[in-house]
Amino acid sequence: MEPEREGTERHPRKVRKRRQAPNKLVGAAEAMKASWDLEESQPEAKKARLSTILFTDNCEVTHDQLCELLKYAVLGKSNVPKPSWCQLFHQNHLNNVVVFVLQGMSQLHFYRFYLEFGCLRKAFRHKFRLPPPSSDFLADIVGLQTKQRAGDLPKTMEGPLPSNAKATINLQNDPIIQKYGCKKVGLTRCLLTKEEMRTFHFPLQGFPECENFLLTKCNGSIADNSPLFGLDCEMCLTSKGRELTRISLVAEGGCCVMDELVKPENKILDYLTSFSGITKKILNPVTTKLKDVQRQLKALLPPDAVLVGHSLDLDLRALKMIHPYVIDTSLLYVREQGRRFKLKFLAKAILGKDIQCPDRLGHDATEDARIILELAQYFLKYGPKKIAELNLEALANHQEIQAAGQEPRNTTEILQHPNTSVLECLDSVGQKLLFLTRETDAGELASSRNCQTIKCLSNKEVLEQARVEIPLFPFSIVQFSFKAFSPILTEEMNKRMRIKWTEISTVYAGPFSKNCNLRALKRLFKSFGPVQSMTFVLETRQPHLCIQYEVLEAAQLAIESLDGILVDGTCIKVQRPVTELTLDCETLVNELEGDSENQGSIYLFGVSETFKEQLLQEPRLFLGLEAVILPKDLKNGKQKKYCFLKFKSFGSAQRALNILTGKDWKLKGRHALTPRHLHAWLRGLPPESRRPAGLRVVPPPFEQEALQTLKLDHPKIAAWRWGRKIGKLYNSLCPGTLCLILLPGTKSTHGSLSGLGLMGIKEEEESTISGL
Repeated sequence: MEPEREGTERHPRKVRKRRQAPNKLVGAAEAMKASWDLEESQPEAKKARLSTILFTDNCEVTHDQLCELLKYAVLGKSNVPKPSWCQLFHQNHLNNVVVFVLQGMSQLHFYRFYLEFGCLRKAFRHKFRLPPPSSDFLADIVGLQTKQRAGDLPKTMEGPLPSNAKATINLQNDPIIQKYGCKKVGLTRCLLTKEEMRTFHFPLQGFPECENFLLTKCNGSIADNSPLFGLDCEMCLTSKGRELTRISLVAEGGCCVMDELVKPENKILDYLTSFSGITKKILNPVTTKLKDVQRQLKALLPPDAVLVGHSLDLDLRALKMIHPYVIDTSLLYVREQGRRFKLKFLAKAILGKDIQCPDRLGHDATEDARIILELAQYFLKYGPKKIAELNLEALANHQEIQAAGQEPRNTTEILQHPNTSVLECLDSVGQKLLFLTRETDAGELASSRNCQTIKCLSNKEVLEQARVEIPLFPFSIVQFSFKAFSPILTEEMNKRMRIKWTEISTVYAGPFSKNCNLRALKRLFKSFGPVQSMTFVLETRQPHLCIQYEVLEAAQLAIESLDGILVDGTCIKVQRPVTELTLDCETLVNELEGDSENQGSIYLFGVSETFKEQLLQEPRLFLGLEAVILPKDLKNGKQKKYCFLKFKSFGSAQRALNILTGKDWKLKGRHALTPRHLHAWLRGLPPESRRPAGLRVVPPPFEQEALQTLKLDHPKIAAWRWGRKIGKLYNSLCPGTLCLILLPGTKSTHGSLSGLGLMGIKEEEESTISGL
């Protein structure tokens, strides 16, 4: 039997009133809390959503805080505390969690090759800084503690189940009664609806990933006396993912009508013998192919056949077949919070039969198919009330306690303990974590018991396996490994970043007359934003001004407002210095303005200390306002004269910009260019004076050679290639998937580089990856 996916979709829980927002929330986001409370309580909100403001003063999210979010995404607010640094609305509508880790990359990589990472930065609206990593980044973000290793997690219990669980039975609260009622139900009531099949990822006609799937052509009318067939498949792991190695079909009465071994089309990497019972010796003489069993199964099934399986979606995907009438016993026997009972447990608890015994090599597909069929027949014969009276939840909890060899403990207290790991959270809902990585970079996580690890030889193989495996698991971590910058190159890259940002935030203006009013000119250029320095350039025939702004937005606003105007009868030109680092400046500015995190953000200059209060007194003028970010002087702590406003949408931001730069408010402003975490990072960099005119920043010889020969392992090329590949993979994820892209940063004896995180929920944002 294929390793069971114990839990997937969570059942919606009653929405509770939100707790108070953390004290670290900056600016006017405190004033937005009331609107968030109202929004979450509205019944029409059906999709999981992330807030657009992070509750961090410096935009840095620690590894422990990242672990908070991952645990909350798994269990929700009824079991674990909410994350302290962000808002995740309607967590119960999340379908999956996928974490991509780009080991060896850092925030410096992302902004040094900002244009090359186009697919990722356009797809993810939420970005944050990460501290330099420890020795095991993955162990940190999933919360693995030194004392809590793989062997400490509960193991599957062997031996008899208790005949009766000592727990109070409240039938009305039993999820089976809540779904089916107390009376017996017919076969048609147990069938999965098309919507349920879509939710639980069954192959369906018309779906892009099912284009080559074969239809069983069972299109007869279904009645309560339609024939049932138990189906179970075994798989192995090949170079193209999981492929079928055995199929068993059992008819009513227990007769096995089909039991075939199947030779996969692609190279076998792992026979998964502990689950499938299949070995190389068994499969070597087999000549039957997938198309053969497809043809045989199609011929065997009558028009009104109902297939019964346990996690049947996995079996149908392995068969590459579509069947419209299905009963899934992992969903028929409903469990709390969307969890699923294991087939082995149901066989013992319901039928009193032992299957999948430890002394046997792997599972017996025919035995499993027969048990699956008997479970469906038992449900139809005795009805939901009889099953609810068995108190399966209490039996399962008793089994887990015995397996762990512990005294009964309060599960809620365990989960709410700050040292609880993501693996324990997944284990509590019967789920496993998928971990895909290169064999040489596996680390501690790979040996954890509740983790399905697939080790690959290359990043390319990791990517291929991810396409196949991610849909089969509710929580996945996919790790790609890249060569980190050498210390010399790191220092060079940092230097270039500082120089480049200084130069694109600098403008030259002129020519001016020799009798110009210098005080008026300084006042004019200071009206667009904070100025770091302003000097006269006297090398030219007529004087020019060189103005270095503190923020990029101020420089861009000065260019847009003053280039080409008349000053004392002379037409002046306002432009950036032209160097090799600013040659693509226009493209960079356009891309920054189109960055998904900047959509809905505006920059304003000329704000007073009472600006926030004035803003909040006019809530109807600024609908959709989510945050006011008021930077402070790092030396004296005073509020600066510029700010950033963040809105829910671009349209709301544009309306506010028109009002605030109008005659009533008289502020200068434009759409934002620097994401908040980037602005905080750049402010923290040591100042870099402009390099003298004519000084060239020459790449090291090996980098020049790499660029000339377009070597694929060059950082620039790698950023472009893998940004696009991961972007395509993200595009293929199912809606409602919480996705994180983590560049962990680097740490060595030569110094440390901060990491960067990008996150979003698939189809949450209006902007999607374009041009793929």
